[in-house]
Amino acid sequence: MHFTLSDLVTDITQNSCEADAHSVELDIAETESEFRFTVKDNGKGMSKEVLSRAFDPFVSDGSKHPYRKVGLGLPFLLQTAEQSGSGWHIASKPGRGTVLEAWFNLRTVDMPPIGDIAGMVLTVLLFPGPTEFIVRRSVQTELRRYNWEVRKTDLLEILENLEKSDSLIVLNTYLRSQEKGGEGKSI
Repeated sequence: MHFTLSDLVTDITQNSCEADAHSVELDIAETESEFRFTVKDNGKGMSKEVLSRAFDPFVSDGSKHPYRKVGLGLPFLLQTAEQSGSGWHIASKPGRGTVLEAWFNLRTVDMPPIGDIAGMVLTVLLFPGPTEFIVRRSVQTELRRYNWEVRKTDLLEILENLEKSDSLIVLNTYLRSQEKGGEGKSI
């Protein structure tokens, strides 16, 4: 089980980054009652047969992690959705990519906390693989209303290297300002 929904999003997004995708898009939306995320990639995709086995925790394709005999990301997604009265949908085509959407009822006691969105976005932007990574965030609650988007290619153009400590500090500060409602709009 993941401790937060952000952990779950990180795990699912890592799957897309490891699927030979050139582009990954992550959309995260939050309202008073719902947390929803969609991960879309143009990676290798899955056949109907592979997709039917993807939710078995004792099945792993063996190529991404040759010594790992289990794959827990999708089974944890299913477990979290089922225990909280939430849902998910996945569509995948070999050679075209995968789209996974999940939604969670924030008003149930069985829901894990959302967690650190800014920290999660920083983490997924550093995953190796995709040339382009787009993150879109929307919050529409009584107390907070904002939308923001960040693209890996734009960040690399501005910061040059996302792995240097000074770039990471600037990026972390920027993402956290966006999560406060967009205070300090530019990098």
